[in-house]
Amino acid sequence: MLGSIHLFERLPHVTDLPAGMSRDWAGAPVRSRPLFGVIRNLRSHRNAGRMLDLQDTDDQIIACPTKRGELPAILADFAAREVDYIVMDGGDGTVRDVLTCGAGIFGESWPGVIVIPSGKTNALAYDLGVPANWTLEDGLAAARNGNFVRRQPLVVTQQGNARAQVRGFVIGGGMFTRAITLGQKSHNLGAFNAAVVGFTALWTAVQAMLGGQNNIWRRGTRMSIRVDGQDLPHRGGMAETERYVLFGSTLRRFPAGLDPFRGVTAPLRMGVIDNAKRGLMLRLLSIFRGNASEATMARGVHVFGAENVEWEISENFILDGEAFPAGHYRVSAGQPLRFVVP
Repeated sequence: MLGSIHLFERLPHVTDLPAGMSRDWAGAPVRSRPLFGVIRNLRSHRNAGRMLDLQDTDDQIIACPTKRGELPAILADFAAREVDYIVMDGGDGTVRDVLTCGAGIFGESWPGVIVIPSGKTNALAYDLGVPANWTLEDGLAAARNGNFVRRQPLVVTQQGNARAQVRGFVIGGGMFTRAITLGQKSHNLGAFNAAVVGFTALWTAVQAMLGGQNNIWRRGTRMSIRVDGQDLPHRGGMAETERYVLFGSTLRRFPAGLDPFRGVTAPLRMGVIDNAKRGLMLRLLSIFRGNASEATMARGVHVFGAENVEWEISENFILDGEAFPAGHYRVSAGQPLRFVVP
């Protein structure tokens, strides 16, 4: 629930359902008035550490955690009280933390989800069509009107330890990690959301084109990638043990006119760039926009959908704005969740 990039020493572990509890709440709400469990991140950009006027009512349970470690108990309470909807009032990192901490509690039977975009980056809210000025009252009204879409989070699981996993919507490694660090610096300058995405993409393209061979923006990262059990071919321009960038998501729309997975219909969609040759770097923006030519793709670009991707990386990777350690992971699409939309 922090406001800047934090490096996790390991993946979180799935929290078991508390003893004596069952998942019998699964299914359509049966109350005449739905019960909402609200998690407000007081450190999110728009919340600015304020409780505002939130308080428990007959149809709202309010929680304002200050640490990630508080989330499992909060979510277990929501489950015990059989909430019909969980409201996540924060940015992409807040959504990631709630989905990760609730994985062992709700399993495949999550209540409906309402996202209030209060963070510095709100890629999920953008994909859902939730406006930046959406309020808690707006979300509750939309839920009562039955406005829903389904999205599947990414599930990143440590190989050999199925309990070690984290869930989110945007993952990346290699150059992506360095670009996200730049994006955090942009936040400090007052740029948020689409402005950050556009600035970061442009800066990365310029540095990759103009920098020397040893420039950090052109450096490769040691990683191996297997897609649905098959090694992803390497198209040269860099050592076969290295790739320039990996980027993946289950979102369908991105800010700043970016559309890197155009034409890919699978829930889990990924892009990999093999090298940082200038001929390819000159075309980075067309790659990010999803209109690169076949000749450009042949220079070292892979865009694909998959059931699962096995990924071993020698440096930190980023999931929804925060860093996780190097290691050997399996990436897949999780169970669909119902999100409330305008």
